[in-house]
Amino acid sequence: MIKNNRLTTEQYAKNFSDIHPPFETKDAALTEANRCLFCYDAPCTKACPTSIDVPKFIKQIATENVKGSAHTIFVSNIMGAGCSKVCPVEKLCEGACVYNLMEETPIHIAKLQRYSTEIAIQNNWQLFERKKSTGKKVAIVGAGPAGLSCAHSLSREGVDVTIYEKESKGGGLMTYGIAAYKVTPQFCEDEVNYVLGIGGIEIKYNQALGKDFSLDDLQKKYDAVYLAFGVGLARQLDIPGENLQGVEDAISFIYNLRTNHFSNIAVGEKVAVIGMGMTAIDAATQAKRLGAKEVTMVYRRTQEEMPCTEHEFEIAKLDGCRIIWLAAPKEIKGDNGKVTQLLCDVMQLGEPDASGRRSPKPTGKTFTLDVDMVIKAAGQMPYNELIDTYNIQHSKYKLTINNSATNIKSVFAGGDCVNGGKEVVDASQAGKDGASAILNYLFHAKPQSE
Repeated sequence: MIKNNRLTTEQYAKNFSDIHPPFETKDAALTEANRCLFCYDAPCTKACPTSIDVPKFIKQIATENVKGSAHTIFVSNIMGAGCSKVCPVEKLCEGACVYNLMEETPIHIAKLQRYSTEIAIQNNWQLFERKKSTGKKVAIVGAGPAGLSCAHSLSREGVDVTIYEKESKGGGLMTYGIAAYKVTPQFCEDEVNYVLGIGGIEIKYNQALGKDFSLDDLQKKYDAVYLAFGVGLARQLDIPGENLQGVEDAISFIYNLRTNHFSNIAVGEKVAVIGMGMTAIDAATQAKRLGAKEVTMVYRRTQEEMPCTEHEFEIAKLDGCRIIWLAAPKEIKGDNGKVTQLLCDVMQLGEPDASGRRSPKPTGKTFTLDVDMVIKAAGQMPYNELIDTYNIQHSKYKLTINNSATNIKSVFAGGDCVNGGKEVVDASQAGKDGASAILNYLFHAKPQSE
């Protein structure tokens, strides 16, 4: 039965406490920092999409220069505090650490990054000085990591920035789309306020492109526009029973978790989660932590092809989630309009498809799961109608850019609306790249001949 308030206040607090707790003492951080070998041509820096100078910021922690350490991180990635909590470091910086080659525990880079960036945010150390206003104005659509990163980089150079955000808070998926035990809404708000602290950036909330304003409006008012509206529409399963009560998409499920108290979120006794990406893992683990008795993840390929990292997969297993490989939803059955069963095809893998992974095909066999809730996490779709409305060039509705520029004059783009959905750190780098291209366009581009 789907119901809310399944657990006690203490159980909710325990289940949704910080999954990666910080160092408890300064000495613990210093001890870890002093393990670093400070490699020349460090592989950890190469593995970071924003190219943070990892040995340098760790050396600064080791020498108790916390402010310098935070500056080293933020100069490369202004979203460095959030990334320290949500980055899949096991496949990025920590995965590249040379200690792995020695079969030793890699340096806890994310934890060290969190150490100095959180101190900087708590003390509101503004480590960058905004240049004198140039009089140039740029509009950014979306206050997620790409938009915020772009805004901060532009503001540092004296450009006046206005961000248009469809939600009532900034942060994008950091605020609305990531598991509550990774980052709290309060932390996301603090990080957004810290980024805005440089000045020269205004955010207009509850403003959606195509509804409250048009791209033409922005082009008339601003010298350049940066599109960072992400992806956000849940992919449908297109199977019978999808509209039954108890069927929910993972994006909405996590959004509700992020905007309400845990006791207000309804969850089933027996929950099936469709998919095996990061969002699917977040939905499954949180359903379990909300009090679901059984959570079963259904994935049409094998563990070898799963999109989530091994680390995320382990979290799901530790939380007691069951996984059924080579299974695809065929029909959702119900009684009196409510979900009762999930019928699945048993799949087998054929030849590789466009993604390079072997393509799943039905074997003709099926099986049934007794469930009272189905969470769809089969991926996200771009805002097709929006993209068509403004004739923005795209490839399968992922915006096509050339050095961050779209096919429309003075309009640039980056982040998930371009790459289809990657990590926060990728979005942050995209924002930097966008700002660089916009600055070049505003101040160095040759005027077009008449």
